[in-house]
Amino acid sequence: MEGLRTSMKAEAEVVKNLVDTVTSDKIKQVNEIEQSLLETLYDQNQNIDDYINYLNDLIKMFYGYLSPSNIEELTFALNSENLIIRPIPETSKPVLPVFTAGQYSKEDVTKLLGRITVPNIKPVNRKIKPMETASTQLKPTGKQRKQDREKSDVKQTLSLSPSVTKVREYTVPGVDDVYHISLGKSGRLWVSDWRGNLVQTDLQGNQLQKIQTSCGYGYHTVTQDGDLIYTDRNNKFINRITQLGNTITEFIKTGDWGTISVHSSHINGDLLVGMRKYNEGKITRYNKTGTEIQNIKRDDKGQKLYWYPRYITENINGDVCVSDYNNDVVVVVDKSRQHRFSYKGQGSKFSPLGLCTDVLGHILVCDDISKTVHLLNQDGRFLSLLLTEQQGVKLPISLCVDDENNIWVGQEYPNTVTVCKYLQ
Repeated sequence: MEGLRTSMKAEAEVVKNLVDTVTSDKIKQVNEIEQSLLETLYDQNQNIDDYINYLNDLIKMFYGYLSPSNIEELTFALNSENLIIRPIPETSKPVLPVFTAGQYSKEDVTKLLGRITVPNIKPVNRKIKPMETASTQLKPTGKQRKQDREKSDVKQTLSLSPSVTKVREYTVPGVDDVYHISLGKSGRLWVSDWRGNLVQTDLQGNQLQKIQTSCGYGYHTVTQDGDLIYTDRNNKFINRITQLGNTITEFIKTGDWGTISVHSSHINGDLLVGMRKYNEGKITRYNKTGTEIQNIKRDDKGQKLYWYPRYITENINGDVCVSDYNNDVVVVVDKSRQHRFSYKGQGSKFSPLGLCTDVLGHILVCDDISKTVHLLNQDGRFLSLLLTEQQGVKLPISLCVDDENNIWVGQEYPNTVTVCKYLQ
């Protein structure tokens, strides 16, 4: 229901913007017509002024003949064939534009903004496949239920702020740029660059650990237990580093598929892994023990969903959100693997990079073309450009949201992380 309300507000905002745009265009048109009319009237006024000056000169000439001694000269001048008085200049009355008010009613506006309908569909009893529900049907623990209640309470009091506020900003040592961020426990984060440097720092920017990896985009994540999971694209392994130790262990072997991106679910702890083989990409879901439980490759029409899934995340409703490199699109499927929507940006060109979701279900994604961060609702409707160069973020490439609902933005250059507050 919150999604419906958000969609309706966004639809109304679009119409309001269109009304403002059309009104602005019409006012501009009126201004141009007014300027043209004023120029015409100015030219006519100039001609009339010239004619008045001509008549005054003629009157002065005739006054010179009014003395008795010049009566004969005046008579001769009036009867002369050379005396021709110029005609009065022609003028035209300007034709003013007319405004015809539009004809509309509440019903017209209702049609324009869409309708709310409840489909008359009987509930369908479905048999749940164990493959799809090994993790999604787990009953929440008491601790999990408490966390869900707390998140629900927070969600009811949060909304988008009218402006974005920078909380802090610091430089990350040991990396050339910030291609991906994974927030961990106890105020620690993992940051990676394009060269394969994977660095753990504290919130003061002090380096705690550094690992040399096979590089990539969104190729690491932190689990609910605080473990680091990262993919090894060259060796086709998914590795794990526990929170308590620094030993790297091979967690999952992916066979012929090269691993590109990974995300640890905040809902149930599943691992979502973006993979690629030949000319096809897929998303594979593993449970906490590393057992494969789901593959997402094609839509219900048999079309490929992914080409190169370089960043991946999960929304609060279980939607899997992926920024696809070659297709330049954000692909979203629901938890039952059904394609929900694809977002292709607002302009003619769009190249999605890092993306994340927040407690309200918003989808936030970096655009490499406009160098901005797009804000979408959970149904894929564009809401705004959340971050632009005006907020001091020039080259956003990676994103994540912390427990305090701040957005962390990694920049391609320099190696800087900017933390902003956008919810109130």
